[in-house]
Amino acid sequence: MSVKGDAFAFPARRPAERLGVAVVSELVELIVTGEIPEGQALPPEGPLCEHFGVSRTVLRESIKRLEEKGLVVVAQGRGTQVARSGSWNMLDPIVLSALIDNDESLGILDELTIVRGSLESAMASAVATRRTPEELTRIEHALESMRKMQHESDSFRQADVVFHLTIMELSRNRLAENIAKRLYRRALESGRYQGMRYEDAFHSTLKEHALVVEAISRQDADAAAQAMRDHIVSSWKRRRLGAPDEAAEL
Repeated sequence: MSVKGDAFAFPARRPAERLGVAVVSELVELIVTGEIPEGQALPPEGPLCEHFGVSRTVLRESIKRLEEKGLVVVAQGRGTQVARSGSWNMLDPIVLSALIDNDESLGILDELTIVRGSLESAMASAVATRRTPEELTRIEHALESMRKMQHESDSFRQADVVFHLTIMELSRNRLAENIAKRLYRRALESGRYQGMRYEDAFHSTLKEHALVVEAISRQDADAAAQAMRDHIVSSWKRRRLGAPDEAAEL
């Protein structure tokens, strides 16, 4: 969408889904990509209804959904304005997906890696502090499953996911687990997050996971935290699309 004075030029309509869902999805994308920048008022109801082919009732419900996601602020006398990005609910699946899918710089995945690394390192530390013998066995089995699948990319990736979800569950930190899972699962859906295949990927990934398990086994909370953070950050740096010197510092 380009904005020049009071004239609004809309992009071509995409194939319609359920009306309200389609309206919300397109407006989310226009906002997160900066087509409608922070502080800018949304176009008037009339042009929006005409563009989307919906009634004012459907449009107003859609705007309400955007407000719930923190993307817009509805102010009497000033219309509906795009909120600053710090107010957006970036854990919302639609918002997070739009951010990831439209970020050519990969900056949002760099940020996601930092947050995920912090959360999962804290959870690994918690597991090391109070894991039971039975829980350690579960973690060791998850690592062994990765070893068995190390020559089958898809199966190995799934075993890798199970390993991380196991650590999250055993941490008993429900809030951290919930947030980390949302970030992790949404990122996994992106081809950008899968990144480039790199030489010796199986070996380096297994080695880093083994360091996490060894630290948890000897109940070294600090070492478990560091091993998990190092793994998440290093793995992303290796996969990140673009030359290494183009990667953002993590």
